Amino acid sequence: MQIRSIVHGFFYGNYFYGLCAVALSIEATLQQEYPLADWAYYLAVFALTTWFYTLPYLLDKTATVPDLRASWYLKHKSFVQFSQAVLLLICCGYALYFVLTYGRAMLQMSALQWALSLSIPFLGICYYGISFNEQYNLRKIGVLKPFIIGFCWAGICTMYPILWHKITHAEPGALDGVGYRLFIKNLMFIALIGIMFDIKDYASDARQRLNTFVVRRGLRNTLFSILLPLSIIGLATFWMYSFSHNFSMMKIGLNTLPFIAMLFAVQALKKRRSILYYLIVIDGLLLVKAVCGSLAMLYF
Repeated sequence: MQIRSIVHGFFYGNYFYGLCAVALSIEATLQQEYPLADWAYYLAVFALTTWFYTLPYLLDKTATVPDLRASWYLKHKSFVQFSQAVLLLICCGYALYFVLTYGRAMLQMSALQWALSLSIPFLGICYYGISFNEQYNLRKIGVLKPFIIGFCWAGICTMYPILWHKITHAEPGALDGVGYRLFIKNLMFIALIGIMFDIKDYASDARQRLNTFVVRRGLRNTLFSILLPLSIIGLATFWMYSFSHNFSMMKIGLNTLPFIAMLFAVQALKKRRSILYYLIVIDGLLLVKAVCGSLAMLYF
């Protein structure tokens, strides 16, 4: 029972999202051949990701309890509030340290660096809505929702580590050609996971008239006309790039595994799955991708 409570807390509390954000940040940094950031940066990434994903559940004033995750938040509200306070303190503390330490370097940032830095928090705020106003937010644009999520994740994990390095070393510029290609790859991979999550939320999205892919096209068409072809296109594009750049077979094989896992996940969603299945297995594709990509860069 205690292990079950820990598992529920880790996944329902969005700490797994924080872990995935750190792992993907390390992977993207290695793939762009930059040195890793310090431990405080990754702690801030973990804290910010977990805090941001948890905030809507604390602000939800709905009287009904629609699923097991919402029930968990209701039962553990005091713990979650304490956790949120600690996470926010970590984020604010690191932000203050960063400004005090690298304030002068930040003043020398180019317009492009500022635009890239601010675009992610701006989209994140707009995703839930200013002051979390449910009437005006980007989530209402159902077909764009997974791509907005993908853009924010790709920005945090692909762009931010490089911008951190540029600022802390007073270097100009932002992403190079490899960085932008990697950004698009990560955006699409995470967007596909977002579309899978829309399958879980089909009933509530349909009631709210939120036109996600699964609401508009139905389950079967979403799986076999959208998710499956896009996964195969993503894999084929990676193979073309890797063979043209003479990647080793081990590097190709390791980076292929997440795409294969995604194809199996698409097939598995033909059956109704629990929320924990989505949080562990579907979101677990993020960690699989990060681990495989990092191992490929470190050892092959």
